[in-house]
Amino acid sequence: MKAFLDTSVLVATFYATHEHHESSFNLFLSLDKRTGCTAAHCLTEIYATLTGMPGKDRVTGDEALLFLGNVRDRLTIVALEPEECFDAIDAANGVGVLGGGIYDALIGHSALKVRAQIIYTWNMKHFKRLVPDVASRVRTP
Repeated sequence: MKAFLDTSVLVATFYATHEHHESSFNLFLSLDKRTGCTAAHCLTEIYATLTGMPGKDRVTGDEALLFLGNVRDRLTIVALEPEECFDAIDAANGVGVLGGGIYDALIGHSALKVRAQIIYTWNMKHFKRLVPDVASRVRTP
């Protein structure tokens, strides 16, 4: 079975004090390139989140890159082609997704591209509003 991890799961994997760390970390460790994936777009979101956190939770760019290297080594990274991006935006528009929700749509369509059976996220509400083929695959770790 192919699992797809979104940004929220991977950020929780990084922070040992995160409320969802243990289940996210265990899921991350259970996967490899054959069984686990994430979107290329998630790498950018992870970097932005880790280096943009307030106070003591903020990490340096080098620390974020070390974690991203672990993600790259363990999971298959999926990128959408330009036409696939347009199709994802068109589908999201069709179900009324506006604003920043479009980034979740790109993640969802990246999961569809590799035929992931499950999309793991801690942002269920964000993904449940997407096209039915994405929404039906969403779970928490």
